[in-house]
Amino acid sequence: MTFRKGIPIDSAAIMSTVLEGILYGFSVLMFIGTIWALTYKRHMRDVNRPITSVAVLLFVLSTAHMVVDIIQTEDGLVKYHDTFTSGPEAFFVDVPRKIFVIKNAIFILQTLLGDGVVIYRCFVVWQTIWVIILPSMLWCSVAVTGFYSVYNFLQAVQPTSNTERIFSKTTLRCIAAFYTLTLVTNLLSSGLLAFRIWKIERSVSTAHATKVTTTGILRVIMDAATLYSISLLCALISSLCSNDGGFVMIGILTSIISITFYMVIIRIAMGKNTHSHTLTVRGGSTGQGSLQHYPLKPLQVHISQFTHTDSASVYRGGDLDRASTGGRASVEGATCDV
Repeated sequence: MTFRKGIPIDSAAIMSTVLEGILYGFSVLMFIGTIWALTYKRHMRDVNRPITSVAVLLFVLSTAHMVVDIIQTEDGLVKYHDTFTSGPEAFFVDVPRKIFVIKNAIFILQTLLGDGVVIYRCFVVWQTIWVIILPSMLWCSVAVTGFYSVYNFLQAVQPTSNTERIFSKTTLRCIAAFYTLTLVTNLLSSGLLAFRIWKIERSVSTAHATKVTTTGILRVIMDAATLYSISLLCALISSLCSNDGGFVMIGILTSIISITFYMVIIRIAMGKNTHSHTLTVRGGSTGQGSLQHYPLKPLQVHISQFTHTDSASVYRGGDLDRASTGGRASVEGATCDV
C-alpha cells in the first residue's frame, strides 16, 4: 500500500521499521502481561482458551510482520541497493515482489482478527446475534476489499519511473474502502459494547441491589477504540491523498491492533485483582462493631437472573465477585471476559 506523494518511499520504509519496532516492543511486554493475567493462579481447565489463542495469534502475526518489515528494509537499502538504476526507491515500488505481498497479507489478517474479537465481545455482552449482524457484514466487506487489494498487488506492473503512480485508481479506491470499512466496523462494535456495559451498570445501580463499577472497563474500551480509530483515520487520509505516509501507517497499525487487544485484558485483570484484595482485607477481623462477629469473606456467586419489580427488567448474567454476609441477594451479574 505505497503511493507516490509525500516523503520518499525509502525514507518511509525506514520510518515504518523504526516506529513499528518501538511499538512492537511495547506489544511484547503487554503480551507477557496478558498471558500472566489469563493464566496466573489458574488451572488449565479454568483458562479462557479462545482469548488466549487470539492473544498468541496476534503476537505471532505482529512478530511475523516485524520480521518481514526488517527483511524488506534490509533488502532495499543494503542487499539490492545497487541493483536498480533509480536507487532503493525502485525496490520499494516493486509491488509484485513476494515480500511486499506477504507483508500486506499479514496486515490484513491482523486487522480481521482484531475486528473479529471486538465483534465477538459484542455478542458475548449482548447475548443476541441480531446485534452483530451489521458489524459482521462490515467485517466481511473488510475481508473482501483487503484480499482484493492483495490480488491487485500481484497483478500490478512495476512503474517505469519513481514519479509514476504505483496503483491504478481502482486499487486506490479499494484501499480507501478497506480503511473506511475497518474504521466504521471498529467504531460501531466498540460503541455497541460500551453502551451495553454502561446500560447494565446503570440498571443495577438504579435497582439498589448492588453496586457494580465498570467505569474502568468502559474507559479502557473507549481508549482502545480511540487509539485504533485515530490510527485508521491517519491511514485513510494518507490513502485518499495518495501519500507514502500510508506505508508508515501499516507498520504502526499492525502493532496497535495487538496493543489495543492486550490493554483491555490487562485492565480487566487489574480490576479483578484489586477487587479481590479489597475483599480479603475487609474479610479480616477488625475488632470494631459487628464485623468482629460477622467477618466478611470472599465469595464468587453465579447469578443467572435478576428481577426488579419496579422496572420489570430482567437480565441474564455471568459471574460476580462480592462479599458474603450470610444472606442471599438476587443481583444482576452481566460480566464477561472481554
